[in-house]
Formats: sequence, structure tokens, C-alpha cells
Amino acid sequence: MFLTEKQKKIALFRFGVITPLIGTKKLQRGQREKIIEEIISKKWEIPYSSKTSVSKATLLNWIKIYEKNNNSFESLVPKNRMDKGKSRIISNETELALVNLRKENSNISLAALLELSKIKNIIPYNINISMSALYKIIKKHIDSEESNMPDRRKFEAELPNDLWQTDCMHGPYVNDNGKMRKTYLFAIIDDHSRIITHAQFYFKENIVCFLNCLKQAFIKRGIPRKLYTDNGACFKSARLEYTTASVGCAVLHAKPYSPEGKGKIERWFKTVRTMFIPFVKNINSIDELNKQLNNWINNTYHTNKHSSINTAPIKKYTKNIHLIRSAPKNIDDYFRIRIRRKVFKDRSLTINGKLFEAPVSLIGKAVNLYYLEDDTDRVEVFYNEKSYGYLVLLNPHINSRIIRDNYRIEFKEKDTFEKDVFDKQKKAFSSGKLFSE
Repeated sequence: MFLTEKQKKIALFRFGVITPLIGTKKLQRGQREKIIEEIISKKWEIPYSSKTSVSKATLLNWIKIYEKNNNSFESLVPKNRMDKGKSRIISNETELALVNLRKENSNISLAALLELSKIKNIIPYNINISMSALYKIIKKHIDSEESNMPDRRKFEAELPNDLWQTDCMHGPYVNDNGKMRKTYLFAIIDDHSRIITHAQFYFKENIVCFLNCLKQAFIKRGIPRKLYTDNGACFKSARLEYTTASVGCAVLHAKPYSPEGKGKIERWFKTVRTMFIPFVKNINSIDELNKQLNNWINNTYHTNKHSSINTAPIKKYTKNIHLIRSAPKNIDDYFRIRIRRKVFKDRSLTINGKLFEAPVSLIGKAVNLYYLEDDTDRVEVFYNEKSYGYLVLLNPHINSRIIRDNYRIEFKEKDTFEKDVFDKQKKAFSSGKLFSE
């Protein structure tokens, strides 16, 4: 029988304790009891235990086991518990309830957790459980969950623009027209080269700001094959899906509560927090903040040797630059907002509170309208996937004075001024001009 060092020490200790009682069955009862009393009253240094005494029941049990096994030294070796890993005080159901309570209150101490469990009747008040026992229960389940974690391996895209990773980081406060406002840093990193295709601070964390960042990344670094994001509201947008699909880029979303896949962009954000933000100077506006960020990225981060790729990001990115797919010349068109409207009988339709006029052939039809976020006056109209050009922005007061082909009106003799205005409008209309005083 192979014994570990721990088993040997414990067995030797037990043997030394019971030695005075070996072969003492023939002694008188008083003499045997006297030896037992001496043993259990003595202070012992018990191996691998904080106890200093041996109880009478334990002592008699060791003697019984030893003699039952023909005085075998190995019989004194401690046996493995059949219920190892299980608490002798509480049930499995109570253990699971404790673990779930810990997950819901991960920021409190074990003492507070124990008190909370009693308040919630998870552990009855008449049951005493030590802090060490509670710690072992929690740790056992945490270790079990970690052992069931999926197999994650370090990876890197084979070529530049094969895969971009993106995320948003909370930035510093900056002055905005006399008011200090919080900023948000959207950034996009190339998985292969670690180059930052674009990064910019904004005052909002929304889809409009992210699309602005993405468009600039496309213009500067071309079109990626895949874009990897998390499940934030600004990344779960039909508008983003439509825009990227239009240029031939697939959007991939990380699994909820699994940030490991975005490790590269998260690591870069850590670099920004430690190597850029503490050293920014004289920031009086968000434009100045972005200017310093751009200088730091281009002149420091992109040109310095990166520990993970053993070279500068800009060198690795440009090594296969001939494989990069450049952005279309009309890239702005891919980032337009798309809405659907029905053209009224007077050829008009309203967008964001503004009145537009559509071609006569589209009266009564539901059309698709495309326009840029920062240029809402320039709206292109499509019907059955065919462009009908750009809508005409109208002033409703001027539009009310335009003469239609089928418009007829009669004036009384006293309405000479109105009749003169009407005649001038009719003349202007006939000559192809709109009359305006």
C-alpha cells in the first residue's frame, strides 16, 4: 500500500497515541480507564489539524480498528470521506441556494452573506456554519463552474481587414460651450495588425456617433470582411446591419456576457487609459481632445513596436496593403438614413417637420427616402428600386401661391388687387418661373 507523506504522519501519530493501550484488555477496568484518562487529558500536536486533544470515542475507535485488522499499521491511515466535497451541515439544495445568493450579491462579505441567508431563510438560525465552511462551499461551486468554461484560444486574423473589432469606452469630461460634459470613445481595431482604423471621442454613445466613426474608418482603411461587436444598443441596429451589408461587410456579435472575444480592443482601451489620457494637456474642447488622440495614435501607437505582433502596427498593416478593398467613392450614400413615406395627392410629403414635393408620377405611392444625418435637405426618392432624383424642399407659404394646371378662380370686380396678383402668378407660371414678392 502506497502511503503519502501526510498519511504516514497521521498514521504514526495515531499509533503513538494508542500504543499504551495495545494489549491491555487483560488489565483491570480501573487501570485501563486510568490510561485512557491520561491520554485524552494530554495536549497533543496533531498533524494537519488545529485540534490539541483526542476524545475518548476517537481513541477507542482507533484501538478497535487497529485490533480488528490484526494490528495492521495501515489500518490507522485516514480514510477518504465518501461524502467528500459535500457539507455535513446543510443539504445540496441549500448549497445551491447559497451560491445563487452569492452571485446576486457578489460585493458583500461572507459574514454579510451568511446573515442575509438567514434573513431569507436559506439557512435556519438554529444551524451554525463557520466562515471556513461557507468559503469552501462557495469556492467549490465557483471552481466547478470554471472547469466547465468553454475552450477559448488565442487567435489572430490572417490578413489585414479580415476582421475588425469595435467597442466604446467612457472618456474624460471636456468643456462644451461652458458646460463640462462626459465623452465616449468609439474605436475600431484591425485584428491582424492591431492598427486603429479610426477612433474618436463623442458626446453621445449612440448609433449615429458609431456610424460616423465607422464611415471614417472605411474612408481611411478600406472595407473589412467582418466587423465584431458586442451586444450594446448602438451595435444592435438594423441601420448598421443594412449599411455594412451594402458594402459587403458582415457584422458578428459577441455572445452575451462573453467579452473575451473582444480582447484586443479592450487591451487597447487599457493602453489609452494609462498611456494617453493621463498626459493630455490644455483640453478646452472635444475637437482638441480628438486632435491630440489622433496625433498620439499616428505618431506613437502605430509606429512603436507592439509586444503581441513583435513589430509596429502600421508596418504589419501595410505589408499586405495590396489586398485591401478600398471604400466606394460614394461611401456617403451607404450611410444614409432610409425611411418610407406615402406621397400625398398634392405631391407633398413631410420629413422631420420639413415639407418636400415629389414628382407627379409618385402621387399616392409609398416610396423609400434616403438622406444623410447632417444633410436632411437633400433627400433622394426611390420607387421600385428606381431613383426619381431628389425631392424639392418647399416653403408652404410660397407653395400655396403656385398655380396648378387645373386651377381656376373667378374674381369679383372689387377684388382688383387679388386679380392683379393672380395675373402675375399665371404669367410667371407660364414662363416657367415661380412668382414671389
